[in-house]
Parts: sequence; structure tokens; C-alpha cells
Amino acid sequence: MTLDHLATIAREGDRLAAMPADAMSAPVPTVPGWTLEHVVRHTGKVHRWVASVLRAGPGADVARIAREDVASLPKGPEALEAYRESLHDVIEVLTETDPERPTETFVGLRTAAFWRRRTAHEVSVHRVDAADAVHAAGGPVPEPLDAESSADGIAELTELQYRFRLAADRLDPAAAGSTVHLHATDRADVEWVITLGEDGVTAHRGHEKSSVALRGDTAALYLTLWRRRPVEALDTVGDLAVARVLLEASRF
Repeated sequence: MTLDHLATIAREGDRLAAMPADAMSAPVPTVPGWTLEHVVRHTGKVHRWVASVLRAGPGADVARIAREDVASLPKGPEALEAYRESLHDVIEVLTETDPERPTETFVGLRTAAFWRRRTAHEVSVHRVDAADAVHAAGGPVPEPLDAESSADGIAELTELQYRFRLAADRLDPAAAGSTVHLHATDRADVEWVITLGEDGVTAHRGHEKSSVALRGDTAALYLTLWRRRPVEALDTVGDLAVARVLLEASRF
């Protein structure tokens, strides 16, 4: 799957930067304790972190940079302009950096392409958080996510997030051996089987009978896996409790 991650970052980042300044205190319905301001400041600080890691090059101490070198965004409406500046900066650095250049990440040495992909999905999910907050406060319905980007986002979840960030001890032992089948209704290339194992979660592409099947359009599947939409809104067949085990463990 080939996706222009830089275009996704620009599109979704611009949407996030365009959120209304008078809605900064609006709560995010799917992230308890967060407001629009939290979303803007968090996403902007992540952009600053990524740009700093890329500038530091191979051998960079990713955790130290996040802890010591990255300034927080200002509070209040000023966060929106600071966010836009952080967005433009990370896009500039990502554009100028050869995607094949070795680069440090939070899962070890990879290439700079890792950060293009991770940033695209970071800003996509949080743009939806922001739009949900504005909508819940009486604003417009959130603009939909791009299906191709959502498909890549599901792949990133299964290939990266579940593998490196979902520890086995988060899973209910009773669900070991259970499987979740993801089936997109709008794209033939989005079918995954996720296995909840004793050592963690594994996934592969394919169509197999599973403990539970989740069907919906690609964006709906993507947002459900990121706990931004209720699993009950999907077409489900089988033991929905298995899907809930996966989702409960996926608190990244």
C-alpha cells in the first residue's frame, strides 16, 4: 500500500489548526479528561518531538529529547497558532529528510519513513478528537477520514502498535487463542485476522473464521480500533467480548 503520508499530515494538520479558538475548553467525548486545548497542545508537542529527533540524527536519545528538549505549546487560543508553526516545521523536516535515512524511533533504529507514517496517523486520530469536541459543543459534523489513509492506519496498528506497545499482561488470559477478523466493506484489500495470544497480539492479512468478525467501512474500523468509535456501531458477528478485550488492552 502506497500512501502520501506528507499529504495526509498537511491535510489533517491544517484541519486541526483551523479549529475554532473559542472552543478550546470543549471536552473530547471519547477521551475523558481531555479538551480541544489538550489535543492541540499534545499534537503540537509531538510534532516538535519528531522534528527534534530527526534533526538529531542516528544515535539520538529519543526519550531524553521528549523529556528535556521539547517545549510545551502555550495554553489558550494561542496554542492554535503555535500548533500551526509546529506542523509546518515537522512537515519541512520530514520533507527534507531522505525517507530511507536511518533514524532513531521509540522502537529502535528505523528509517525516516517511520516518522512520516507515525505522524500521519498521530495527527489523523487527534484531528478527529478535536472535531468531535467541536461537534459535541454544537459545531459541524467532523469531516470524514480518507479511506486509503485509514487502511494504512489499520496496517500501522497491526504491524507496529500491537507488536511493540500492547504488552501481553494487558490481555485477559481467558481470551488467549481468540481471534478478531477485520473486514472493510469499502475496500477489498483491508482484511486482517488479529490473534490474542499468551505472549501478546499478532496479526496477518486474510479472511478466516474468527471468534468475532467486525465489519464496517475502513475509517470506521480504524477509529474503532483507536477507541474513538463504539464497537457496537460496526456490523459484528460472533463473540463481541473478544473484541472488547482487544480494545480494552489498546490504551496507548
